[in-house]
Amino acid sequence: MNSTETDRPTPRPAPLLRHGLVLARRSLAKSLRDPGSLVNGVVTPSMFLVLFVYLFGGSVSGSTGAYLQYLFPGVLVMGAGVAGMLSSGLTINIDAKKGVYDRFRSLPISRFAPLLGSVLADLVRYAITVLVLLAIGHLMGFRVETGPGQALAACALAVGFGFALSWVMVFVGVLLREEGAVMALTFVAIIPLLLGTSMAAPVETLPGWLRAWAGANPVTHAMDAARALLTGAPAGDSVALALVWSAALVAVFAPLSVWAFGRER
Repeated sequence: MNSTETDRPTPRPAPLLRHGLVLARRSLAKSLRDPGSLVNGVVTPSMFLVLFVYLFGGSVSGSTGAYLQYLFPGVLVMGAGVAGMLSSGLTINIDAKKGVYDRFRSLPISRFAPLLGSVLADLVRYAITVLVLLAIGHLMGFRVETGPGQALAACALAVGFGFALSWVMVFVGVLLREEGAVMALTFVAIIPLLLGTSMAAPVETLPGWLRAWAGANPVTHAMDAARALLTGAPAGDSVALALVWSAALVAVFAPLSVWAFGRER
C-alpha cells in the first residue's frame, strides 16, 4: 500500500488554507524573481486602453474623454482576465513538468493545496493589475462617477471574475502536457472571450452574429457590471449574472482541476 496516500490527512479548512497560503507565498516569491507574467498582464490591457481611446474615441463617442469613461471599466475586467489567462495555467504546467508538484504530493497536505496556493497568489497579481490600471486610467482622465463603495465593489468584481477564469486555465494547465499547447489554447481563447464583448462598443451596435455571442459571453456581464458600478450606467441584471458566472466557473473547474491534478501524469 502506498504510505503517502495512506498517511495523507483528510483535508480540513484551516490546514488547507494555511498550506495554500504558504504555497501562495512561494508562488509570489517566484514572481518577484521573474515578473514577466505580471508585467504582461498589465501591459496588454494598458495598450488596449491607450490605443482604443485615441484611435476610436472620436468616432465612437464623439470625444476621447467620453469614450474613456465607457471603455475603462471593460478594460479593468479585461486586465484581471488577461492576467489570469496568461499566468495561471502556464505556471502550473511548467511546474508540473519540472516535477515540483510530484514533490508536493509526497507531503502530508491536501492535493488541493498546491492549486489553491497558485490561485491565491494569482489574486494578489490581479489586485496589483487592477490598481495599476486605475492609476493609468486616472492619469488619462477617467473619473469614478459613483462612489468609493461602488468603485471598491467594481474592483472586487474584476478580481473575483479573474479568479474564476483562472480556474479554467488551471484545469487546462494541469490537463495538457505541453506548455506550447497551453499557450496556444490560451491565446485562442483570449480573442473571443475578451474582445467579443461590450468592451469596445455597446452590444446593440454589433452585427447580429457577434451580438448573440457577446450577449451570452460571461465576460460581457462582468464588464457591464463594472461599468454600472464605476460610472452609474444602467446595471440591469449584469451584477447578478457576473456573480453567478463567477461562482459557476469556480464550482465546475476547481473540482475538475483537482481531479486532473490527482491523475498520474
